[in-house]
Amino acid sequence: MTHKFAQEIAANLQRAEVSIRAAKELILGEYYDFVASRAYYAVFYAATALLLGEELDFSKHSGVIASIHQRFVKTGKLDEKYGKDLNWLFELRGVGDYGATTHVSQQDATRAIRAAENFLSAAKSLIQ
Repeated sequence: MTHKFAQEIAANLQRAEVSIRAAKELILGEYYDFVASRAYYAVFYAATALLLGEELDFSKHSGVIASIHQRFVKTGKLDEKYGKDLNWLFELRGVGDYGATTHVSQQDATRAIRAAENFLSAAKSLIQ
């Protein structure tokens, strides 16, 4: 792996950790829509780091999500639950960011943080 990829992997993992910390701060203020967004982005950054480890780089969210399913979930490197969590968080972020009259519940926000922490942990163990 090139030095460039190693640096980008580390930067994405760091962004994932910061996003989870931000989500935990936001939940205290009852900003559940924004918790969903930060939790999704934490998983997106962790997923991006995983793909960079295979020297793959995608500019679109759909490409990252599809490639995680193809290269990590279907091959058994990542448990199916992580693929489901990734999809769910993507949908929940859509509610949080674009749902004019629909909002993320406290329960879903709490679940989103837990899912993000678990995904990041799984990603780190695969990258090590």
